[in-house]
Amino acid sequence: MPVWCMAELPTPDDIKAAVDRLRGHVRRTPMINPGSRTFGTDPSVELVLKLESLQHAGSFKARGSFNSALAAPPPSSGLIAASGGNHGIAVAHVARALGVPAEIFVPAVSAPVKIERIRQRGATVHVVDGVYDDAQIACDLRQVETGAFSIHPFDAMLTLAGQATMGVELVEQTAKLDAVVVAVGGGGLAAGLGPSIPHDVEIICVEPERSQCLRAALDAGKRTRVDVSGVAADSLGARTIGDLAFRALEGRVQSVLVSDQAILDARRQLWEEVGVVAETGGATALAALTSGAFVAEPNSVLSVIVCGSNTDPSDLSL
Repeated sequence: MPVWCMAELPTPDDIKAAVDRLRGHVRRTPMINPGSRTFGTDPSVELVLKLESLQHAGSFKARGSFNSALAAPPPSSGLIAASGGNHGIAVAHVARALGVPAEIFVPAVSAPVKIERIRQRGATVHVVDGVYDDAQIACDLRQVETGAFSIHPFDAMLTLAGQATMGVELVEQTAKLDAVVVAVGGGGLAAGLGPSIPHDVEIICVEPERSQCLRAALDAGKRTRVDVSGVAADSLGARTIGDLAFRALEGRVQSVLVSDQAILDARRQLWEEVGVVAETGGATALAALTSGAFVAEPNSVLSVIVCGSNTDPSDLSL
């Protein structure tokens, strides 16, 4: 059984250990203020963008991947993971840094640029028909054969503790914070935010209308399997919210849905207004603001997480 199957939510000590463990392995990503009204917010709202898109391997996933792999020496069979793309790039990056092999299972819906970036980092890539959940099943079967260390993208304590280090940074970088807007796929980043920021800071969880496993679970009061599709399915296309994420997020967050067109519009605005390259999943949180699906309170301080940049930017100049 993979180690992540027996996980619990991270404690403050787990998060502190992750901060110490990751020092020198991940970047302290910058925050920028795009200026009032840049993305349609009330001029009294102070908006800051947290650019996890500039993290190693192009997304926040490097945090959880490094924290997992550094917690104990990986076996000679190396690391193994399933991913829509970003987690696979991160695990491949970590494996290369540690000098161990890696096998990554990705679904056929993964963007070609992401599959290529995994290969460029020396990992063996297996493309599986279907979506992320299908890749995870194939990965689990292979892990039993090889004994490699499995790093789950969102449903593991060490992964969540690693992602929580972004929340620690966020608090250190802002004198005041009222709300954080974050995209949700399997829920690992949002779940990591919960224990790492003050409880009075609101967490706004944003999902595409066509991939909304968190909203479905919140509505049903339990984890619920959904169909997934759309422009951000490669990064936000989990059919079921993670068990740990649901336990961490239920009763703690506000759920917001955005259309595919809103995501595409936000991605282009990030580039045209502030010169930031983001993939569709990375622009999903901002889409909540630019589309009006979420309206910040006047005089509030709001952080939007730009969580990934693994994309082909050529279409941004069209």
